Amino acid sequence: MRQYIVKRLLLAVPTIVGAVTLVFFAIHLAPGDPAALFIPPDLPSNQTDEAYALIRAQYGFDQPIPVQYVRYLQRVAQLDFGQSLRQKTNVVNDLLARIPNTLQLGLVALLLSMLIGVGLGVLSAVNRGSWLDNATMFGALFGVSMPSFWFALMLILLFSVTLPILPPSGFDGPIYTWQGLSHLILPAVVLGLGGAGGLARYTRSSMLEVINNDYVRTARAKGLRENVVIIRHALRNALIPVVTILGLSFGQILSGTVIVETVFAWPGIGRYLVSAINGRDFPAVQASVLLVAVSFVFANLGTDLLLVYIDPRIRYE
Repeated sequence: MRQYIVKRLLLAVPTIVGAVTLVFFAIHLAPGDPAALFIPPDLPSNQTDEAYALIRAQYGFDQPIPVQYVRYLQRVAQLDFGQSLRQKTNVVNDLLARIPNTLQLGLVALLLSMLIGVGLGVLSAVNRGSWLDNATMFGALFGVSMPSFWFALMLILLFSVTLPILPPSGFDGPIYTWQGLSHLILPAVVLGLGGAGGLARYTRSSMLEVINNDYVRTARAKGLRENVVIIRHALRNALIPVVTILGLSFGQILSGTVIVETVFAWPGIGRYLVSAINGRDFPAVQASVLLVAVSFVFANLGTDLLLVYIDPRIRYE
């Protein structure tokens, strides 16, 4: 077990380094110079060049790109991302303040995605070929294809404007209070339904593969109720392949927070990343992307470990 985890972590290192490298060069080679953003517009023209040179030297922008890259990797190894160029605050502290908000939004959305997706997938498989099956799969396909920003705007229009029962944006405390929960509902539904469509289709396919197996027919022959046969025998085995895509579902939800948090003004990592990109805030962008990459790696590692735990046929190799 320990060797398996160490091996997976070592294999994840190139992925993380690759993501950091790609983002570093994409930002630094993009048109424009972030140092120009710090020049006051009312500064006399005879002082502009001097101020520009001082700012570039202060943030190391005057160094060659390879030198900046090596220095950045050294700081990353020490978890030192410096200060935000725009906010003048510590980037790590900014991320730590926003991680709980994104985490609770992502986990609630993942729970909704699993409940709705697995439930619809089972319902569709049990009623294969019926109008209910066709309607469920059409809804799943619609959910996968639907742009999250459009869906978010439609929910805001319906539940915050036409029927003003939920707040359109913002964050207001923990989710165990109504104020906090009411702000969480709409963004969580947008993220959750986006992933539920894929889970529903995958669950249906997995259920159809096991629903006519010998152990399911044996359970029926013993006189067990149909719901017991479906849940305890068919679904229990059908969920094993479904677990393999939970990591991908979490990654999809995590990437979706960039749009959803921006639309709903949710103070999380996604909104922070968008703000940093718009402001060409190098340290904030690089730290946010590294956090997302690490989250992807650990989500997939957790999925693999869960799959090994629930399926004794799999061994650590």
